[in-house]
Amino acid sequence: MAIIAALLQLLQYKPNAIVGIFPSDHYYADDAAFTTTVKSAISTSKRHHDSIVLIGAKPQWPEIEYGWIEPGPLVRNGSGAPVFTVSRFREKPPLLEACDLIRSGGLWNTFVAIGRAGAFMNLLASTVMPAMTRIAEAVAHGDLRRAYGEIETIDFSRDVLSREPRSLLVMEDAASGWADLGHPERVISTLDRHQIEPRWLREMRGAKPQLNPQAAIAPSNHRPVSRSRDRAVGGTYARSRPFHPA
Repeated sequence: MAIIAALLQLLQYKPNAIVGIFPSDHYYADDAAFTTTVKSAISTSKRHHDSIVLIGAKPQWPEIEYGWIEPGPLVRNGSGAPVFTVSRFREKPPLLEACDLIRSGGLWNTFVAIGRAGAFMNLLASTVMPAMTRIAEAVAHGDLRRAYGEIETIDFSRDVLSREPRSLLVMEDAASGWADLGHPERVISTLDRHQIEPRWLREMRGAKPQLNPQAAIAPSNHRPVSRSRDRAVGGTYARSRPFHPA
């Protein structure tokens, strides 16, 4: 809903603006590499006015708690970075399916999306028009608080992106070291993987010395921890190691 409200107000001032949506709970080991990918996505959106460009991270293991994107055929782009159509989305696949997705070129869905404001509005109008109409009324009357209380929660991936894959393109990010920090356990495993041990983590662990790269591997008796909105943190053993397809 916040995306719709922001787009409606932006369009009043700059109808041809290129918009980027960036989730706030992500980590990038290499900011420069991620910036390069974003610039390529912006260039692509200038050539493909009616499409939204998604950034998919190259998977390092068969993660069962991420959403996945299945790329379609290669698109003529001209920007140098390969761009693909989107075949479909897979949300939290079982382990065997995640392994198949890696072998077939599947990507982790980072939910980073870039495109013209008008392209986003067209996508939203074709998928969640009632919500869009209500929020437009609220923006016009300066009453967003009431509208937010009346409208059901919209899952941007499930309710919008996955319903109109024909409006989407995807670009691979293989160099930024992307990770989702949506749960405290993911924060710690990401720090361990990059051999980072801030003071608070040392204190939490009883001032133990910095862990080696193998520390990201969970013990065999590790038990999954549930998170809000029914998102479990399972498969930690799989997340801890790069995956090498046969």
